[in-house]
Amino acid sequence: MYKILTLNNISVVGLRRLPRQLYEVASEIGHPDAIMLRSYNMHDMEIPETVQGVARAGAGVNNIPVEALTKRGIPVFNAPGANANAVKELVIAGMLLAARNLCPGWQYVRELEGAGPELNKLVESGKKKYVGFELPSRTLGVIGLGAIGVQVANTALSLGMRVIGYDPQITVRRAWELSSGVEQARNLDDLISRSDMITVHVPLVDATRGLIDDERLSLTPPGTILLNFSRGEIVDEKAALAALDSGHLGAYVTDFPTRDAIDHAGVIALPHLGASTNEAEENCAVMVANNLRAYLEDGVIRHSVNFPESDLPRMDAHRITIANANVPNMVGQISTALADAGLNIADLLNKSLGDIAYTIVDLDGAVPEATMDTMRNIKGVLRVRNLGQPLEA
Repeated sequence: MYKILTLNNISVVGLRRLPRQLYEVASEIGHPDAIMLRSYNMHDMEIPETVQGVARAGAGVNNIPVEALTKRGIPVFNAPGANANAVKELVIAGMLLAARNLCPGWQYVRELEGAGPELNKLVESGKKKYVGFELPSRTLGVIGLGAIGVQVANTALSLGMRVIGYDPQITVRRAWELSSGVEQARNLDDLISRSDMITVHVPLVDATRGLIDDERLSLTPPGTILLNFSRGEIVDEKAALAALDSGHLGAYVTDFPTRDAIDHAGVIALPHLGASTNEAEENCAVMVANNLRAYLEDGVIRHSVNFPESDLPRMDAHRITIANANVPNMVGQISTALADAGLNIADLLNKSLGDIAYTIVDLDGAVPEATMDTMRNIKGVLRVRNLGQPLEA
């Protein structure tokens, strides 16, 4: 029986993927084998030694101590792309809100008094202040062409916009999904200097913190609209507000409100609605539940932010997995330990990602605990799991 600790409410649709005869799932549970969460901040949490995997029902993992878990040989799973449509729709909505001045127009109407002809006169006289522009023929710059960025770019193109994209680390899969009509920017500054609207879709890491700063904002054409549905810290907010004050930036649409942003007339601040749809929450929960189950039962790793993709079809054999530092001769030492125990390797998969390597081994017999201890004591080994033979749910 696997024990799963939930730190947030997880969609029931996703939890149904964990059969009750194999899984006990609760918000309070001792000695959990894995943790599932959404926005809970784990950085100050004491993570039990029994934990073998952590799964976030969402894309970003800034609320999870990934580096510390990696050192313990614990993979962190996320759900890239599961909420892409929800975020894409909100980005397009944000573009329309800014382009047509819908928020100040809505507020103006709410504050009108009177009725009948008097009200109609006020409506007609006031609407001149809220003249906007249409999206066709405007240029959208998309920074980051992952699951969300690609959908935003393709949708904007279908709306008649000219679209420029930039992502030096775009994957082959996303490149196939991206419309051929999306232009490739030479670099980030090139994209920024040619875009009427700019939207960012990159993870928050050291290299992207403050990515849109005063220097880059100075490159934008006058009246540019900036949209941030990625992470608040990716945009230097003080620089964005200063650009709004000077009139250089036309509007700043953000899903990450601060007091200063809320109080600024040029900001459209939303309450972190990016993935807040029933469909997105269900999709994320289903993806991470499936991937967590594949890891716990079969040692398979899909959509991990700190471990390599590792998928070895399950045989009717005894399986072990090893997570270790990515250094030479690890597989050799593991094979020697198994050979010394008289075990024959039926199949083996070894993958690496940066400083981490991961190995799945199928064997023709059960692995003695003494052999497991021998492998655990190999210098650089972080975690060894004995999965035995396939489970029947």
